[in-house]
Amino acid sequence: MELILIIIFIIALVVGIFLGVYIGKLISERKFLDEIKEHRKDAVLKSRAVLTGQFSEQLAPYFPDFPYNPNECKFIGKPIDFVVFKGLDNKENPQIDEIVFVEVKSGKSKLSKFEKSVKEAVEDKRVRFEEYRVGF
Repeated sequence: MELILIIIFIIALVVGIFLGVYIGKLISERKFLDEIKEHRKDAVLKSRAVLTGQFSEQLAPYFPDFPYNPNECKFIGKPIDFVVFKGLDNKENPQIDEIVFVEVKSGKSKLSKFEKSVKEAVEDKRVRFEEYRVGF
């Protein structure tokens, strides 16, 4: 009788272990699938934010509160969004009065380290003009 109880106990223990492993695996897979859904949702939101930012950057000169004439703005994109040549659109007296580097930001975004370094180079007057001639 004791032997039968020991055998039943061992069988119940083995079945319990297999059930525990199987249930743990199911729970783990379900959690993994839920995490994938969250990661995908987060990726879509971030992608939309980036696309909205890029779209806004290119349309910025046409917004009513943009401080420069859109015809004087040249989109570069990287490392700075625009270079503005103030006076470029003056048909009667074409003369560049000022050159302005413009970086467009939306929401809570901040200047990147590289954009800050461009800003500092301009503020420190480490800007120059160079002429390059092709030799043919």
